[in-house]
Order: sequence, then C-alpha cells, then structure tokens
Amino acid sequence: MNPIRRIALPLLAPALVAAQAPHPAEHHTFVMDKFTFESGATVPSVKVVYGTYGHLNAARDNVVLLPSHYMANHHGYEWLIGPGLALDTAKLFLVATELFGNGQSSSPSNTPEPFHGPRFPLATIRDNVEAVHRLLVDSLHVTHVRAVIGFSMGAEQAFQWAVSYPDFADRIVATSGTARCWPHGVVRLEAEIGAIQMDTAFRGGDYTTRPTQGVQMFASIWAGWLYSQEWWRQGLWKRGAADTTSLETFRTNMIRNFLSRADPNDLILQARTWERHDVGTTKGFGGNTEKALASIKVPVLYMPSETDLYFPVSDARFEAKYIRNVALAPIPSLWGHPAGAGASPADKAFLNEKISAFLAGNSAPR
Repeated sequence: MNPIRRIALPLLAPALVAAQAPHPAEHHTFVMDKFTFESGATVPSVKVVYGTYGHLNAARDNVVLLPSHYMANHHGYEWLIGPGLALDTAKLFLVATELFGNGQSSSPSNTPEPFHGPRFPLATIRDNVEAVHRLLVDSLHVTHVRAVIGFSMGAEQAFQWAVSYPDFADRIVATSGTARCWPHGVVRLEAEIGAIQMDTAFRGGDYTTRPTQGVQMFASIWAGWLYSQEWWRQGLWKRGAADTTSLETFRTNMIRNFLSRADPNDLILQARTWERHDVGTTKGFGGNTEKALASIKVPVLYMPSETDLYFPVSDARFEAKYIRNVALAPIPSLWGHPAGAGASPADKAFLNEKISAFLAGNSAPR
C-alpha cells in the first residue's frame, strides 16, 4: 500500500487560500457500507466528508447545497457565507460537500486495498451527485433544497443535479464552470496528468517515493492557466500577499502548495472526474449535451468569468442557448478562473450581489 497520505486543501493559490477567513462550520462524515460507481466497481465503506453551517429548520426546507471544486475542502464557499452576503446562516442551513478524491472523502490516498492508489475507480460527477443525494435523503432526511450553488467542478455538479434530479432544487447557480468539459479542457488536463505520470518515481501510481518533479510540472502547467494573460501582465499576483513581490516567488509558492498538500493519485483522479464530465452522457440523453441542457426545468444563474481559461466564457454562452430559464451574467474580472470564487474584492461583491438577487427571485432570466 502506498504510504504517502496527505490532506488536500483548495488549490487556487496560496494567497487566496490564506485570505479566506474561518467560519463556524461543523465537520461531518457520511459513510455508506458500499457504493457502486458508474464504472461498475463496488467499493465497501465509502465516505463523503462535508461541513454544515447554520441550523436545519423543523420543516427541513432551508437547505442550500454547496458541492466542492477541484481538491477543495468544505470551506471553499466562505466568500458567500455570512451576514450581508448571499448566504446568511441565520436563515439558511448550508451543506458543503467534498468530492471523491480530495484526500478526505474516499480517495485513492485513503482507501485500503484492493482499491488503493491507482486502483481506485474512476469517480464521475454523477457518482458524486448520487453519493450526496444519499447523504441528503438518507442521513439528513432532506428531500428538497432551495439551491445548488457550485464553483468550477462544483458548477459541473450543479448542472448534473439539475439534469439527474430535475425537481430536487428550486434554483441552480454555476460560477466559473460548465455543464460539460469541452475538448480544449480535456487537452489541458491530459497535459497535467501526463506530467505526473512521466515522472519515473510515479511507477504507475504505486510510488514509494513521492514523484516530486511530476507534481511540480503539474503545478507549473496549472499556474499558467489559472489566471488571465492580462492578470499576469499587470502583476496582480502582488496584491494581497505581502511576501509575494516577484513572479518567481509567486510561482514557487503555488508549486509548494501542490507539493505539500496534494497526493498525486488524488490529483489525477479528480482531473479525470473533471475532464470526463458531460451532462449529455446522463442515462436517457444518448450523449446529447444540448438535449440534456434543454431538460433543465429550474431557473439557472450562469456566471462564467470573462477571462477564464479553464471554462471559457464562449463555452458558457454556447450552453446557455439551450437552457430554457437562464440568466447569463459573466463576471467582469481579470482574475481568470478564480473570479468565480470571489478572488478579488470586486469579484466577491459582484457574485454576492447577483446571487443574492437570484435567490430572492429578483433576477429575471432572459
């Protein structure tokens, strides 16, 4: 069994992670005796780690679901949570779930043989949605939520909820993420996966020595796509981080974040989850993404970042054409992908204003 085990935290950038203020979340683990993945593999004792904020009311109808993004924990939405923000825990009960493969929910790094490391099954977005559906219905006895709000891979999950369980949520919010990983995203993710796999220490995932060079190259590729080209030209990495005064320091800090916290097999699993997602491959849609999007019944607030290189705004505009009840509100930001997680004060204010109005029913679809 691979002895290397690490707890994964959000991998946006060191400065952004440090900037998130702590919130009073309660930490929980939901365990299923067994779980069968879409691949057909059945794994015993599968767990979903999640956090809750606020209190569930007697009617169990004040719930908002917050599915996590790439390698994130359940604190990844605290830019939305608090007095004066979109999600007020005095009124709402927030359930923030963690994806398979983040190092805390069931993952290659924490699952015993015969499913340890590279033998852990491919976990799809639909697998994650199904596991969380069981958590909500079987454990929390919640059969309906006010909204599913997702950033990045969380947006992939939000769209999948709207397709797989069309009446489960009143509203869907998707920021910096699409309903399908389109081919350009697959090409990028395969380059990052390949960087780890080419490290001779990786040994097909059965490494006894950490494949540091491969993870470092993964992080270098990641960094080049995370923010917009104009963000880099203007040197915006210098804002909000007193110890980050040079490009090389910032780049080194990002690489160190990956090296210290992320298990390589976990990185690969979640990249596979990301790149293989398509709501069109949901049973009944025959691989037709447009048909699946057209099946969405609830209002959708679609908020791509105008400068996102991971999930380009052009992909979001294409998808929005097929959603019958959508408000498309691109985020005017130079912060690229992290704009959808409130990366700058202006991004945070824009997101909270739009999402607050949408949840209140004041944001009219086009």
